[in-house]
Amino acid sequence: MSCSGLERVGSDTECVVQPHPSGGDSAPAILDAFRMCGQDGKIAFLNETYHVNSVMTTTGLKNCEVEINGTLLWGTDINYWLNSSLPMGYQNQSTAWQFGGTNVHLHGHGYGTLNGNGQVWYDFNKGQSNYPRRPHQITFTGLYDSVIENMRFVQSQMWTMTVIHASNVLLQNIYVSSTSNDSASTDNTDGADTIYANNITFRNWDVTNGDDCISQKANSTNILMEDITCHGGTGIAIGSIGQYNGRFETIQNVTARRVHAIRTQYIAYIKTWTGVATGYPPNGGGGGLGFIQNLTFSELEAVNTSIPFGITQCTSYNGATPDCDTSKFNIRDVKFVHANGTLSAAANETVAQMQCSAAAPCPGIEVKDVAVTELVGGQKAYQYQCDSVEDPIGFNCTGPVPCDNHAFGGC
Repeated sequence: MSCSGLERVGSDTECVVQPHPSGGDSAPAILDAFRMCGQDGKIAFLNETYHVNSVMTTTGLKNCEVEINGTLLWGTDINYWLNSSLPMGYQNQSTAWQFGGTNVHLHGHGYGTLNGNGQVWYDFNKGQSNYPRRPHQITFTGLYDSVIENMRFVQSQMWTMTVIHASNVLLQNIYVSSTSNDSASTDNTDGADTIYANNITFRNWDVTNGDDCISQKANSTNILMEDITCHGGTGIAIGSIGQYNGRFETIQNVTARRVHAIRTQYIAYIKTWTGVATGYPPNGGGGGLGFIQNLTFSELEAVNTSIPFGITQCTSYNGATPDCDTSKFNIRDVKFVHANGTLSAAANETVAQMQCSAAAPCPGIEVKDVAVTELVGGQKAYQYQCDSVEDPIGFNCTGPVPCDNHAFGGC
């Protein structure tokens, strides 16, 4: 039988979604499929293009397989999305698709694609940070004991995906690409972010974008990233965190190994807000409490990377004074080991810049077995620029972080 572009198959536990026959909005048929077959069933998308012109919520799934053989292409009615995008649950961010459940398998055979039509957003946004109601492509919310694999996510509207209020999720064999065909910035096109998430694995990812490759934010614990390739953007990011004044949050037990950073700002870096609250999220804040603990970055390769490893506790927007020494959010027990490759600038001799807060110095920072060289000349980098790093392990600080390092907000 069929209903609104939906075809049920066999024992009525499989729903095959038909694209809208005239290229109209396929979202109603998609929602019908999830409603009818999202419990102990299967939803299949054909090798066709599905135009998605309205928001979707497909949560509460159970024992469900979702097979995407074609492309879900988001509409370009910016006014609609700005007025209708769904709350994501953190930083006043919003999303185009809420997806969640227990024992869900979403797969795309390596060619199933979510296409956010992001160029219209890059041109509209004009480089503004966290433009209000600019939607994420998909939010995996309330997702447990599930697998997302063999999928392509391209031209995301903003963040590609968020994994929030989730646990025991494997995301593997994932391709992400958000690039601009003109001079418009692709800021805020993170590949993936975790928030209030535990036991999340990212394996075999290839990410090209203009921001964080993969990022852990508030209350992310037991996160594994392995075999990750980052092109452009800022690299693997821990944070930002400490944005909510007085709120206690943590990031704990994060491992990243076999990371290849190609023309990125860092291989990996850690960032917190200052201890002075200015404005409100998503573009303001500060004064948050908590700690980042037990991080290991290993088996790393830099290819024309600006700085292999960084820490900054200077994040502050709205034109505020940096106040880099005010954060009480503590960073500790971090290992950055076994790295090689090349730096992007001929005169760059810096292995790491670590701007820790004097109000909560960083203990247990280990950097060793790092052999990165200048792109031109081949000189080995040797500088470790540090502020408020206690008893460094495997290296000696060669001087403070320069005040004119704008990526760190100054002094």
